[in-house]
Amino acid sequence: MTAIPALADLQARYAALQERGLKLDMTRGKPAPEQLDLSEGLLTLPGNRDHRTEAGEDARNYGGVQGLAEVRALFAPVLGASADRIAVGNNSSLALMHDCIAYALLKGVPGGARPWVKEEEIRFLCPVPGYDRHFALCETYGIGMIPVPMTADGPDMDVVEREVRDPRVKGMWAVPQYSNPGGETYSDATVERLARMEAGAPDFRLFWDNAYALHHLTERRPSLRNVLDACPDAGHPDRAIVFASTSKVTLAGSGLAMLASSEANIRWYLANAGKRSIGPDKVNQLRHVRFLRDQGGLDALMDEHRRLLAPKFRAVTETLSRHLGGTGVARWSEPEGGYFILLEVPEGCATRVVKLAAACGLALTPAGATHPYGRDPQDRLLRLAPSYPKPSEVEAAAEVVAVCVLLAAAESRENGGAGTVAA
Repeated sequence: MTAIPALADLQARYAALQERGLKLDMTRGKPAPEQLDLSEGLLTLPGNRDHRTEAGEDARNYGGVQGLAEVRALFAPVLGASADRIAVGNNSSLALMHDCIAYALLKGVPGGARPWVKEEEIRFLCPVPGYDRHFALCETYGIGMIPVPMTADGPDMDVVEREVRDPRVKGMWAVPQYSNPGGETYSDATVERLARMEAGAPDFRLFWDNAYALHHLTERRPSLRNVLDACPDAGHPDRAIVFASTSKVTLAGSGLAMLASSEANIRWYLANAGKRSIGPDKVNQLRHVRFLRDQGGLDALMDEHRRLLAPKFRAVTETLSRHLGGTGVARWSEPEGGYFILLEVPEGCATRVVKLAAACGLALTPAGATHPYGRDPQDRLLRLAPSYPKPSEVEAAAEVVAVCVLLAAAESRENGGAGTVAA
């Protein structure tokens, strides 16, 4: 194992980084301007007088809560459902998740005896490390969160199957392909067990956030079992609600959000959504069909995203390896897709790394964001988001991270800590 440099040497390296006057941001997985430019053509579509759908309807007018049929058909392979079991909203899949939780709280869901808000207590299973916005939704509505450890195959199913027997557990979050932030893809066995497990609540729901299904960083395409096939096969047809969006495919602020599920769940969603809105932005839906055209067009666009993103991810992992490899002070993921790299540092050091990086001009996602309530009990996990900075900035940012990890580890060792990650 390579020795950790002396504390004084690290302090000198750190001071030199501070003198660079950097101003970098790796807090969130935002598409870079170059990625948004790939979809610049959307801004001129659908074009003057081009506002008729395939059915001859005027996309400029009210109606169509379920979304255009041609959009639903285009994304049916992505969602794993037929077009009639898909609904298309506006730009945010998070908004669709929020609405489904709000409708469940206020109205209940198919198969349930009453609205969730009438229950004495509600809990969700939350894979950890996981997505902070999922946790924020639960916290906002007073839904208790039960952490479930992640494995290379997805959430620890022994824990899930034990906890889900509790009738207070009404739902579970899942990012099944290129999980946020670890990059795991759920194995077929994990999806099968999620589909067939016996839940204590008859109205239990899987909130299946397949946000990164199209976001490959390599030529390999991992296989993900279709949960909308697995659940009915296991006798639980209404269990899963699948969410996706084009937020990182086309224009992040002007994309499309979608959900897919059983016929009963789609009827339930549309009945509630129809009270909230007279219809989504169908002109934007039409321009997406004109721009993407078909599955080939979608695949070609995602290849261009990969061309821009993959070098940034390589720059981070290669820089971390160059500075931290063999020291034992850190481990990091090397994802094949998605938008994040998960970095593990010595226990008690994650918050210190974020603080040190900020003083060097690098903003990182707060330590604890990977856990419910923003609290990582071991203070050891960090989420890195390489997508937005320029390629030259990504390497500089990764060097700052590496030096800050080394310095925090050395400080920990000076104070009696181990200064290394657990074996």
